[in-house]
Amino acid sequence: MSEVVGELARAQEALERPTLRLLDGKWAAFRIAVFRCTFTRDRRSIQADRLHVQVDSFLTEFQREGVEVPPNLNGRALCNQWVNDQWLFRDNDSDNSIVYSLTSSALEALDLVQSLSRDRVLVSESRLTTILDTVRRWALEASPDAQARIDRLTAQIKELDAERKRLLQGGEVAAASDERMLDGYTNLIDLIGQLPSDFKRVEESVLDMHRRILRDFREEERPVIEVLDEYLDKQDQLVKGTPEGRAFDGAFVLLRDDALLSELRENVQVLLDHPASDVLDVRDVQEIRGAVSVIRQGMKDVLAQRRRLTATLKEHIVNHDVLQERELDRVLRGIERELATWMEAAGPRTTVPVELLPPTLKVGHLKERFWDPSSAAPPPPLEEPEDDDAGNPPSIEELRMQGGPSLDELRDAIIESFARGDATTLGRLFNHLPSSLRRPVEILGLLHLASRVDALKDDTGTELFEAIRPDGESRRFLAPAVSLTAADVAALRGVDLEGLSDV
Repeated sequence: MSEVVGELARAQEALERPTLRLLDGKWAAFRIAVFRCTFTRDRRSIQADRLHVQVDSFLTEFQREGVEVPPNLNGRALCNQWVNDQWLFRDNDSDNSIVYSLTSSALEALDLVQSLSRDRVLVSESRLTTILDTVRRWALEASPDAQARIDRLTAQIKELDAERKRLLQGGEVAAASDERMLDGYTNLIDLIGQLPSDFKRVEESVLDMHRRILRDFREEERPVIEVLDEYLDKQDQLVKGTPEGRAFDGAFVLLRDDALLSELRENVQVLLDHPASDVLDVRDVQEIRGAVSVIRQGMKDVLAQRRRLTATLKEHIVNHDVLQERELDRVLRGIERELATWMEAAGPRTTVPVELLPPTLKVGHLKERFWDPSSAAPPPPLEEPEDDDAGNPPSIEELRMQGGPSLDELRDAIIESFARGDATTLGRLFNHLPSSLRRPVEILGLLHLASRVDALKDDTGTELFEAIRPDGESRRFLAPAVSLTAADVAALRGVDLEGLSDV
């Protein structure tokens, strides 16, 4: 086979993958727009009925604006088609409700569109520096020559020691320029954007393994111990033999190292404190700030699939009755012996009447409970209260004051207060809010909003929150002292509070 024929075969194989099929065709832009507006980092799965209704609303909006949409298809039909095309995955949630989520192929396609829609520098100093540093580090680890490794380490130590002495002697610290930082932000966003699809591929591999093991158990053609051995071997190959598996293993090590996670959060905050971050889009800031959340959520999804697989294995092993199988085997062997004896004297057209189902056993039954007329009597009617005893029903506002925090109003108050420069911490802001927003539960709402933008720190100390209960009684609470930066407030504007606000 010539080189060009081989390249043609590889190109055809790549074009047949779901990732490129999603970006091909007349309705590619329509699919990308629906997926990007429906699934986010904080909303990875959506209930089936809700997604059907949401796609129907998108179709109506497109038609109202004069945009051409797929004809004769509603939201349910489109979702089923996307499942068949391997762009959506349908599964049962923890509450046994049916949910949709994007496949790894769809996530790769969305990442590609996102990277193409963002201004980026293909060749830059920071990217080349990253390549050189990576090659240098791996060359140091790959070298079998001990003296060569010692020489490289000695050169690095001399270089770092010279820089340390220069700074100790009052040398100038040259901060990175805005152009260099923007280029570094672009590289970092590209790396973070690849994580969800990597984790999704691991999750799909575990799910495929789950299906194969279920099929083997149902067919019962292989011993249980053989299926378990294959599961353990494939699990080890999945973690060590595939790129996404090795990435999952590395992320698992990262999450178990609290010091490394803390260092990652601190370094992300240093990056976003640079003046160059002010020109970043809100989505880009959220992408960088949520790096730890992306890793944690990906790990959670993969481990959930592994727990489901382990539960399947446990259930089969526990319910696998060896004695019953041996008894059935003895019965079948006895039937085989009787059949061989009968065949010695039976003619070619001899038949034996065999009942397909055993006769029904007639077992007498005595009632344990007799009918009691008093148990079927209706309850006594409700008594009408006197006019003086009947109180006024509570108002909607009184009922609302007994509910959860008002997240939308609290976010607006934080943004307005930061713009005016009235308060520097959440405690001072809370103490100047109206009485309706100073309920004790509103303190939890403020802390929740701060956690959504990673503004909570472990060493910030505490401050006093003076709350007012709905009955007018005052209460004092000590809560973490949280200070918000301009980047935190900008990220807070884009936080999705759907489903979390008070009713």
